[in-house]
Amino acid sequence: MTPRSFLAFLGLLLCAATHAGEVTVAVAANFSAPMQKIAQAFAQDTGHKALLAFGATGKFYAQIKNGAPFAVLLAADDETPARLEKEGLAVADTRFTYATGRLALWSKQAHLVDDKGEVLRSHRFDKLAMADPKLAPYGAAAMEVIHTLGVQANVVPKLVQGESIGQTYQFVSTENAQLGFVALSQISIDGRITQGSAWVVPQSMHTPLRQDAVLLHVGKDNAAAIALLKYLQGDKAKTIIRQHGYAL
Repeated sequence: MTPRSFLAFLGLLLCAATHAGEVTVAVAANFSAPMQKIAQAFAQDTGHKALLAFGATGKFYAQIKNGAPFAVLLAADDETPARLEKEGLAVADTRFTYATGRLALWSKQAHLVDDKGEVLRSHRFDKLAMADPKLAPYGAAAMEVIHTLGVQANVVPKLVQGESIGQTYQFVSTENAQLGFVALSQISIDGRITQGSAWVVPQSMHTPLRQDAVLLHVGKDNAAAIALLKYLQGDKAKTIIRQHGYAL
């Protein structure tokens, strides 16, 4: 490389560094694995860095209402972003559905869960984990399924609630609960269950888990935040999202 071309190359690097930015993102716990991959690809492709926080959508809502400096929200539902927009805490016309989630009943035990969820009617488990329905849309969906199946009498005394779907997954993965309602994305890759046994709950049994993203008021002038929302709608991000069991 000649001195002149080296200086030109250095100039390009300095220019990229000048325009690179950071965006703080509140991410629904069920979307942890794909978002980590998307953030890595986003950084490589754009130079921007996404700083990720994972948790329950309901808890993020409360934090944003109280001034938490998140620039982007990736919710586990479509109601929370709409509410934030109505309340003036999100930028109008920036909402879109980035994924539609699937709920699964899962156990680390290889043959405990059947393909219709009939185990919920049995006495083969002592604890059933689910996310708090007041904070997590996946928990609300799980409660809908319990009522749809009519297994409240058998299940409710055995319920163990996590703050988020992430904590629910931990309860089952550590076998502190024999069963749990988790996100399909947490236990599968490319449509294959990675361990244990699972029942992928038919979507007709609960309200659709449409997951919306929105630009929050804090991020309205943040180029990295705007770039991330655009990136989420691109082919590379969509491929990662599909690989983790979500529909688009």
